[in-house]
Amino acid sequence: MPTVIFLPNEEHCPDGLVAEGKVGQTILDVALENDIDIEHACEKSCACTTCHIVIREGFDDLEESDELEDDMLDKAWGLEPESRLSCQALLTDTNLVVEIPKYTINQVSEAH
Repeated sequence: MPTVIFLPNEEHCPDGLVAEGKVGQTILDVALENDIDIEHACEKSCACTTCHIVIREGFDDLEESDELEDDMLDKAWGLEPESRLSCQALLTDTNLVVEIPKYTINQVSEAH
């Protein structure tokens, strides 16, 4: 079973968390099963960027993102080369280190 290490995030998991997942499971589902409430406004349909994460370790072992995910990621706040949508990134047998960005595009818009 792959392990997902969620780095500390002030809002979602202040102390960080080490969680086990199943191959083929989304990173978002692993987070939700472990009480890390990553926003997912489109209900996991790859139609927003609220579940944006950054893969700090293990990125190259994930399946590549498809065109739809890439199009959505282009709209994400704080996009990095190792960014993924957690509702689309499926676990492989590789352990991952994941950072949940401080803000989502929804939070940035609401602040103005």
